[in-house]
Amino acid sequence: MVKKEMMGNRRLPLEGIRVADFSWWAAGPVATRTMAHFGAQVIKVESEVHIDGLRVAQPRTSDVPGINVGAWHNNLNSGKLAITLNMDHPEARSIAERLIRVSDIVIDNFTPRVMERWGLTYKELVKIKPDLIVVNMPMQGLSGPHRDYLGFGLTIMALSGHDGLSGFHHRPPLGTGVNFSDYSCNPYHALVAILGALRYRNRTGKGQHIELSQVESTISVLDSAILEYTVNGRIPPRVGNRLANAAPHGCYRCRGDDRWCVIAVFSDEEWQAFCNVIGNPPWTKEERSDTLVDRKQNEDDLDRLIEEWTITRTREEMVMLMQQAGVAAGVVNDAEDLLIRDPQLKARDHYVYLDHPEAGRTAYDGITIKLSATPGEVRWPARTLGQDNEFVFKEIIGLSEEEINQYIVDGVIA
Repeated sequence: MVKKEMMGNRRLPLEGIRVADFSWWAAGPVATRTMAHFGAQVIKVESEVHIDGLRVAQPRTSDVPGINVGAWHNNLNSGKLAITLNMDHPEARSIAERLIRVSDIVIDNFTPRVMERWGLTYKELVKIKPDLIVVNMPMQGLSGPHRDYLGFGLTIMALSGHDGLSGFHHRPPLGTGVNFSDYSCNPYHALVAILGALRYRNRTGKGQHIELSQVESTISVLDSAILEYTVNGRIPPRVGNRLANAAPHGCYRCRGDDRWCVIAVFSDEEWQAFCNVIGNPPWTKEERSDTLVDRKQNEDDLDRLIEEWTITRTREEMVMLMQQAGVAAGVVNDAEDLLIRDPQLKARDHYVYLDHPEAGRTAYDGITIKLSATPGEVRWPARTLGQDNEFVFKEIIGLSEEEINQYIVDGVIA
């Protein structure tokens, strides 16, 4: 059971909203985690018959393998309750119905055939609760020839064109290195749609059906690359670290082992400030450096000369000097830097350390959306598989202890 003291004393903005969360892996759980951090009661529906892949994915916070120590899974599921329900069992649907009847939102990110097989499509769900908000997040929509294609963030990044634009022009596509769409556009597009649906329901008493095709959602953040192709008929080239309206604009080696910084100069004023920082060497006064057009035409030489300066300094020193002069610059962080050293994340109190019964004390991503009047709260660590079965099935759904025990024996609650 969730103890009252775990909730804290503040009233959170989504308190009173209950989410039946059938989502797994990343994009869906990031959206529901944010709702949990702002007070929604998110009930994550899982099954030991089909374990969420993130539970067993690396990295783990323990040398001992297990389904409760996956660091990736735990980080994306803080603040939620966890139950097990084997939806492939014919008796599970009646239990799911009872949960949905007392919920405000149902969300999944499966291919459409999964919820169809379980009889949990929007058409069926609104018969259970007419004002329900139903969120489906399939990779390529609920209809069309590709609706049943499986995919994850890396697949979506490739299909949407992001990977094709990432990298250097003389090399194959590089990609972003992480499932960028799982942590940016897709969960937060879903979240905004859910908040809009809640507001609509408050005004009208009616629910909504939200269909978020993750590929389309990811394509929407390609910016002008779409127009370049649809209007001008050109496929934008890969440009590495460069930008058409800035020079220098790149990533430069600094002193130390694999240490890098980024610098971006967008105007002639910023260029003069940059030159002052590096001591106005003779090449900064040459004609090839006069204007943005000149610098773009000689960008390879420019980058080489800049790196001869940056490599003699630490990245922190270089960034401080540039920023003090009004030039955009930043440190390229690795994972350890982000967790321990990054001053911005420290200033925002981003990481929250929580004690997990099996994973121990570990860092969790905190609230990414900072609201002054209605702040969120990371209320507890990720739950172990089925940790809240008794509380949810007895106190929320209303099953008797005898019913619960029988369902466990029959493999329904599993």
